[in-house]
Amino acid sequence: MDKRRIEVYIEDYYDKSSQELAVENGDGNIGICADTWQKWFCQWLDIMQNDIPPADFYEIGLRLTDDREIQTLNSMYRHQDKPTDVLAFAALEVDSPQLTIPDDSEPLYLGDIIVSLDTASVQATQQGHALKTELAWLASHGFLHLIGWDHPDEESLRRMLKKQVILLKTLSIDIDIK
Repeated sequence: MDKRRIEVYIEDYYDKSSQELAVENGDGNIGICADTWQKWFCQWLDIMQNDIPPADFYEIGLRLTDDREIQTLNSMYRHQDKPTDVLAFAALEVDSPQLTIPDDSEPLYLGDIIVSLDTASVQATQQGHALKTELAWLASHGFLHLIGWDHPDEESLRRMLKKQVILLKTLSIDIDIK
């Protein structure tokens, strides 16, 4: 299996000066550094390579933000004036016959994932798992959207959630879906 490269550009709303997320989560600070995010997305890219147009190099934007900002984005782009946990803005339609793959010198930009740390923290507490687990869960959901997965009905949502469980297992994170 070829190892394809992916570059993850991280914007952290809470600490723009660093590439590390530090959020209070009851047990103290939890840190997910840029290298960890990069590793996660690389592993997911390898697993999902059949769902992604072939390229040597990919790009994803990841923004970690708060409920206020994600509510603004949710209102602008989804016409739902309320906060949400994750938004994904895919840059390409993977089923499009006109899709042109960049040459080897250019990355294939997959899109942007925006995660609300406020909502992720609440959901982690409600689910009884660590914030790091919830962030991985939400990022994997956004990643699947970027590569063409969607859940317009219950059956497709069930398939997508099962795929998220598989993606998290590559990170040694076990999560049950209900």
